[in-house]
Amino acid sequence: MPTVYPCVPGHEIVGKVTKVGSEVKKHKVGDLVGVGCLVDSNKSCPKCKANNEQFCPSAVLTYNGPDRHKTAPLTYGGYSDSIVVDEYFVLKIPANLDLPGVAPLLCAGITTYSPLRRAGVTKGKKVGIVGLDGLGHMAVKLASAMGADVVVFTTSPNKKEDALRLGANEVVVSTNQYEMAKHASTFDFILDAISAEHDINSYINLLAQNGNITLERK
Repeated sequence: MPTVYPCVPGHEIVGKVTKVGSEVKKHKVGDLVGVGCLVDSNKSCPKCKANNEQFCPSAVLTYNGPDRHKTAPLTYGGYSDSIVVDEYFVLKIPANLDLPGVAPLLCAGITTYSPLRRAGVTKGKKVGIVGLDGLGHMAVKLASAMGADVVVFTTSPNKKEDALRLGANEVVVSTNQYEMAKHASTFDFILDAISAEHDINSYINLLAQNGNITLERK
């Protein structure tokens, strides 16, 4: 939907619960919690029942969405003083974590974790991460933590050091046809995080017979 002004954005939110409704069971005042890009849905449609609330026809975004609680004309996001969220879309945050590091997990983190998890990435799987941007660097860390053999594809050779530091086992410069050819038909899963237009055919050729590729944009 077109932006309605005034608009207060922000969808990677970490804060403390200041009030709870009478029927809230999962959280209490003072809890450290996080909120992602959704604050409500109808919970009854087929998409919600399949745990795909993001496709719910009545999904309410963190900002610039219809405010069902009528605290404002529209929902205001993480840069507002406070936000009202259905408890189902609120996540408990361990107090020992670094909060600036936690916030990106609520968008870039879940955007990359979800396809990795759905693809069954585990120890021994060979996973390619295309691009080392905001999504790509998170995908590298998560895939590495899952035990995968992680290969980063980039057009920038100067990103090799960062990729290896984040957990990649190997870095391939995608414009080098020899390096690309070495990995033909070997990947179980490839996550393409490049936001600019590009040809994905060269990456499809790297997939093993039963491998698959997911495109993510941010």
